[in-house]
Amino acid sequence: MSRVANNPVKLPSGTEVKISGQDLSVKGGKGQMEMVVHGSVAVVEEDGELKFSAKDDDREGRALAGTMRAVVANMVTGVSQGFERGLELQGVGYRAQAQGNKLTLQLGFSHPVEYALPEGIEAKTPSQTEIVISGIDKQRVGQVCAEIRAFRPPEPYKGKGVRYAGEQVRRKEAKKK
Repeated sequence: MSRVANNPVKLPSGTEVKISGQDLSVKGGKGQMEMVVHGSVAVVEEDGELKFSAKDDDREGRALAGTMRAVVANMVTGVSQGFERGLELQGVGYRAQAQGNKLTLQLGFSHPVEYALPEGIEAKTPSQTEIVISGIDKQRVGQVCAEIRAFRPPEPYKGKGVRYAGEQVRRKEAKKK
């Protein structure tokens, strides 16, 4: 049995879960998320907890039980608390500005980079060199951060670029004559 699937998902107060067949819906203070649980995984709600197990005791079912448990745990956390990820801009003249569902970045190119935020994702810029991406879907928040970082990843010689908050960039020594 998967060790991850053995841990039940505790439901915080104010969070509702509806299970109908293989469809699972989680509703909380921040929003609602839905997913289809894999056919070889059984989900049971009892005593304010969700328990996951493999329907058949085969290798695939046990592995998917742990995966489904982790995905649903992220859904429960997302609709109750939400997820946040920070980005930092390093470099002279690098700055960001959030306007509604659009993020405008000055990254040393001859033109500003305009990034349209997907639905359900918010961006805040506490300062010109900081970006905070937030939403209820952990995967989507991470994907948006990865796409923004891909515009100008940190380079190893001067360290300029977009990096995750707290990311350490390994610096290289310049070429010697």
